[in-house]
Amino acid sequence: MSDGLKTIIYPVKDLAPAKALFRALLGVEPYADEPYYAGFRTGSHEIGLDPQGHAKGMTGPVPYWVVSDIRRSLAELLEAGAEPLGDVQDVGGGTLIASVRDRDGNPVGLFQDAPA
Repeated sequence: MSDGLKTIIYPVKDLAPAKALFRALLGVEPYADEPYYAGFRTGSHEIGLDPQGHAKGMTGPVPYWVVSDIRRSLAELLEAGAEPLGDVQDVGGGTLIASVRDRDGNPVGLFQDAPA
């Protein structure tokens, strides 16, 4: 079902100090640096900082797993007992995300790359 972990998004209260911390940790500048999101690439992974995450109900980091068919994967997770958190949405250029919570309360994100 999954092609591996792609992104981890952290909810942050103050974007500037969060960016400073992740610059120090990762040793790179953010590739995306907007008031609504900062993203760092390291190897094949992305670390995202969302200053609106707490307002969206995020209680901690959310891992996003790469899937080839996000709607099918979301349906399978819901059928397996997951609770929906965020329906499929386009976050730009055809890239799709969705999220669920497992039975233990852990968030699980799904990520589908934009068509080539």
